[in-house]
Parts: sequence; C-alpha cells; structure tokens
Amino acid sequence: MTNNRESNLRRSKKLAQPVNPLGEVQKTKKAKKVKRMTPKEFFQKCREQKALLWMTVPFLIWLFIFKYFPLVGWTMAFQNFRPALPMFEQEWVGFQHFEFLFSDARFLEILRNTLAMSFINLILGFVTAIALAVLLNEIRHTGFKRITQTISYMPHFLSWVVVAGLVSVALSVDNGIINNLLVNLGIIDEPIVWLGIGQYFWGIIGAADVWKNVGWNSIIYLAAITAIDQEQYEAADIDGASRLQRIRYITLPGIRPVFIILLIMNVGYVLESGFEAQYLLMNPLNREFAENLDIFVLRYGISMANFSLATAAGMFKTVVSVILLFTANQIAGKLGESKLF
Repeated sequence: MTNNRESNLRRSKKLAQPVNPLGEVQKTKKAKKVKRMTPKEFFQKCREQKALLWMTVPFLIWLFIFKYFPLVGWTMAFQNFRPALPMFEQEWVGFQHFEFLFSDARFLEILRNTLAMSFINLILGFVTAIALAVLLNEIRHTGFKRITQTISYMPHFLSWVVVAGLVSVALSVDNGIINNLLVNLGIIDEPIVWLGIGQYFWGIIGAADVWKNVGWNSIIYLAAITAIDQEQYEAADIDGASRLQRIRYITLPGIRPVFIILLIMNVGYVLESGFEAQYLLMNPLNREFAENLDIFVLRYGISMANFSLATAAGMFKTVVSVILLFTANQIAGKLGESKLF
C-alpha cells in the first residue's frame, strides 16, 4: 500500500513538470537575470541596426514637430496672453488661471461631467466588447459569425456627425423609434424629449458610444481568445464542462492580460470623454450635463479668446492623464499583473 502511494506521488510530480510537444519532460530552469548592455555594446547594436534607425527618423521628426514643440505654448497658462505681443514679452501671472479654474463652480461641474461620461464609456466599453467577443467565439456557424462581425464593425467607420444625426432622429418626439416603441409597449404614456433632459444625456452618450465602437473594440479580445491553447477546451469537454464553465475558467482568464493592458491605457484617457458626440448633441436644455473639458477649452479659447485660461485647462487635463497612466501601471505591477512599461 505504501509503495503504491509513493509511486502515485512520483507520477504526479512527473506530470507537474513542463512537457514539450514531443511529450518529453523538461527540467525546470531558473530565470536568468537580463544582462544590461554596456555603452560600447549599445552603440555596436545601433551600428548593426542602422537601417532600422534611419527608418525611424521621419517619425521622430514628426513627433518632435507636432507633439513636443507645441508644448512651448504651455507658457500661456502662466501669462495674461495677448496675441499682439511676442511669446516671452507677455505679462506673467503665475498660477492665477489655475486658481480661477479650481474656484469656478462651473469648471467643477464640467469636470464632473467629463469624469462621469468617461467612466460610463470605460465600463460599458469594456463589458460590451468582452461580452461580444465571447459570444462571437461561441458561434459555430462560420457564415453567420462573419456576417455578425461585419455588421458590428460597420458603425465604427461612420462619422460622429452621421451618428449624432441618427441618435437625434431615433430619440425624436415626432415618430422617433425609441418613443414609438416605449409608447406601444406601454412603458411611457407620451413621448419624452430625451435630448431636452440633462439627466439622460450621460446615458445617451454611453449608449451611442457602445453602438458605434463595440464591434471594433471586440477585435483585440477575439484575437486574444484565438491565442488560447485549444487543448484546454478539449480537456474541458472531456471533463464534461459546460459552455459557461469553459468561458469562466478558460476564456476569461485567457484574455485577462490583454484586459489589464487596455485598462491601463484607457485610464490615461479618463479625462478624454470625447468631443464630437457631446458638441453635436448638446443644446441649451442639456448644456449643464453635456459640456466637458474639451468643449470648455474650445469655448474659452476660441469663442471668448481667453487663450491663457483654455491653455491652463488643457494643461491640467494632460498632466492628470499622465499621472493616472503611470499610477495605474505601477499598481498593476504591484498586484502582479501585466504592465504597459
């Protein structure tokens, strides 16, 4: 009896060891430390890959001209900027514009709107994209699967001008499909002016964003699902696992690293709630809930010619986004998850 237990124990330890495709047991290797390159080795590697480096030069020039050089304009946030004067002959006012922003009740409302719409889009975007990818993966009929994928991708290529027009028509009081459907089902007694009630605006933006982008956002999750080892599904079938169990214990854990990376990247855009959709669907009745940071910058910077205040608001948004990105990345690393860098 004791010998049988010892033999079973040895067999379980052997099965727990890594196995190569030929079925041979491999010895577990300790992780090697990555050797840091010396400056001499670095320049030698650059000489060996000089063709690739030359290919990056146009991109670096573009990056500097359009991304880094304009940062000089951030000095306007600390000036009482007047277009007639040279940049460095302006009146310097320090943090006066930032103090005005954080003491202005309207700016705090705009910040609330931006965060609310961003989180709604973030949550709905992730949930719907993952759900659609999982459902598409479970479709066995190839033709129907391709048709469904194509239909779900198509709205992404529509301009927000077109989408905003469709949303306005669908929510219209005069024969709008949403009002007609709700009235016929007995849910409401009379049509609702959806775009005239500010409290509904965040939900409308979230639903419109999901309709437009859910198919496109699901592509990367479909790619991650196809990378999962199919032997895991075969083993689950042999063990009698249901479809829901396969999704819970194989599919969702398999796409978890992709989800974490995308979550980190999207946290950096938490103050980017959009511009076109809000600008096109906004009206005097819902302005209190529709105006976000981008529209605030446009209104003060262009309409009111207050370039300094608009620059301060844009600078605040950029700095906060960078801090959130690095913070989310570090938190993911501390929790043992995949990191962006």
